Amino acid sequence: MTRKAITLLPEILRNQIAAGEVVERPASVLKELVENSLDAGAARIDVMLEGGGVARLVVQDDGAGIPPDELALAVTRHATSKLSSVADLFSVSSFGFRGEALPSIASVSQLTLTSRVQDEAEAARIDVDCGTVLSAGPAALASGTRVEMRRLFASTPARLKFLRTEATEAKRCQEALTRMALARPDVAFSLTLGGREIFRLPAGQTLSARLAQFWPPAVLEGLVAFRREHGELSAHGLAGRPSHAQNRADRMLFYVNGRPVQDRLLQRAARDAYKGRILSGEYPQVLLFLDLPPEEVDVNVHPAKLEVRFRDEGQIFALVRLALAPAAEGDVLSDHAAAYGPSGDASGSPSDGYSGGYSGGFASHGGGPTLGAAWTPGAAQNNARPSSFGDKPGMLRAWRSFENPQGAREVPLPLTPPGTQAAGTPEGLPGGRSEGTSEESSAPGAQAFPVSPASAPRALSQGGLEYLGQIADTYLVLRQGGEKLVLVDQHAAHERVILENMRRARTSGNSQPLALPLELTLHPSEAARASELWAELKSCGFALEMSGAERLFVRGVPPSLPAGRAAEFLRDALADRTGSLAELWTLLSCKSAIKAGQPLAQDEALSLLEVWLATPERDFCPHGRPVAVAFGAADLERLFKRR
Repeated sequence: MTRKAITLLPEILRNQIAAGEVVERPASVLKELVENSLDAGAARIDVMLEGGGVARLVVQDDGAGIPPDELALAVTRHATSKLSSVADLFSVSSFGFRGEALPSIASVSQLTLTSRVQDEAEAARIDVDCGTVLSAGPAALASGTRVEMRRLFASTPARLKFLRTEATEAKRCQEALTRMALARPDVAFSLTLGGREIFRLPAGQTLSARLAQFWPPAVLEGLVAFRREHGELSAHGLAGRPSHAQNRADRMLFYVNGRPVQDRLLQRAARDAYKGRILSGEYPQVLLFLDLPPEEVDVNVHPAKLEVRFRDEGQIFALVRLALAPAAEGDVLSDHAAAYGPSGDASGSPSDGYSGGYSGGFASHGGGPTLGAAWTPGAAQNNARPSSFGDKPGMLRAWRSFENPQGAREVPLPLTPPGTQAAGTPEGLPGGRSEGTSEESSAPGAQAFPVSPASAPRALSQGGLEYLGQIADTYLVLRQGGEKLVLVDQHAAHERVILENMRRARTSGNSQPLALPLELTLHPSEAARASELWAELKSCGFALEMSGAERLFVRGVPPSLPAGRAAEFLRDALADRTGSLAELWTLLSCKSAIKAGQPLAQDEALSLLEVWLATPERDFCPHGRPVAVAFGAADLERLFKRR
């Protein structure tokens, strides 16, 4: 290989290499320009996009503006008004400070920069085409700065191949502007896409009011305000209760000194605060603002300033975890003022500090041995009706509910045996539970676990199992061969049964008509989500009809879903807590399954167990939780400290 001499790179090539670090797509251009507007003290920022931001992107503000004699410097690399010494680099308080954004954008597009300082008689303009200044002169502009970019990557067409569709790039631009708008409710923002106004946000909004423009009401109602301070450090914002967790992390937003960041330390601290309260595949909604002295954080570790480095990571981790603890507990902030001590008490590292949650004697067995090879189903068929049913109509109805939830009108079982009712309990609502109660709510901690009345053990058809009874109206107790104690979560087991039947039915689209249609008023984000999920909801059995842009009529529901829960299911789906059809089926199975705290008659419990034993993948519920936990003799000896 012939050796080449070391030479200086041409300036145009240097600019395009720098642009590759800063300008990845239209959203990164938008981010840099809006940050410049915020640094200029703008009170109003208007953004216009065409062609997903590739054909044309305009950012106009009413900020301080740039003097005419500095416009040429503004499009020159490493020229900035935000740093003047090395010391400033370690105490950065502005968004932009590298002096690379405008020249990098100008090197890969056609750029027109127009600005007017308040004291100037008129505005000035400079035109740049792929790094070459074409012209400069006076222009018309009332105040502030207007940056218009056209034909992104015009000089590097190969980079266009790495961009997504126009709709995808426009969505990423909208997400980038949304994140910055949430950090500055005091500033007015607007976004126009292809001549259509997407949103217009007035200045001076509260954080909750601004967030309501982007997140649906079903998510907002679960948010709790939080604030935690320690010396000069402060963590505050809004966070969702555990019951509102979702299966995606796109609603975990973090800001450091007002700067949107993607920081793994903050993500781990937030997940740790909710540990034990949400499932492993779920994520809380978090909008967290971390304020700290500029010298405590290095914002110069990423070319696009998306990542930061903290001087004391342990202190930041502990502060964030403590700040989110009240929301993770699901209670109002004021109720935790005494429980979590003074606001200045935040110290520790990722391995110590606050640790909440239940620590009862059985907690260590949550991941213990589950039912495996010993429970291999035999040749039992799903349509083989257990002999214990006899000819009781109620039991036959219950069996059909288990056997084929999509064909059952009453899902899944009578709440109490016919003719009985718990004392002081409204009819049909055992334990005082209301219809709006969460699926996994359990008996109050002060109440002793209720145990079903004693009766003779009943043998199951396979696995050498005997049914002993129900505890806490939630767990079915079994004995296996006299050697094992087995606990089955009735809700999780029924979830798995229903999901398997849905898989068997696939996308039949069977629907149960409603005598009176349900009417839902949709948030704009929910209406957009409904359009995306329309075909999948129809395949699940929903008969839907839109009236205008914000009214949804439900004229039919899946046969397995009671009409009373159809609205709740749709709200969850349209709040973007689900994604694919499989996830919709999982949510539907959860809504349709029997609940924790619901008493079962012996024959009802037996019918559930028989069908569950013949169900594939029965060891775990659709959410990934274990359905059953088995305790062998050795496990029991360890519990009682016999070994």
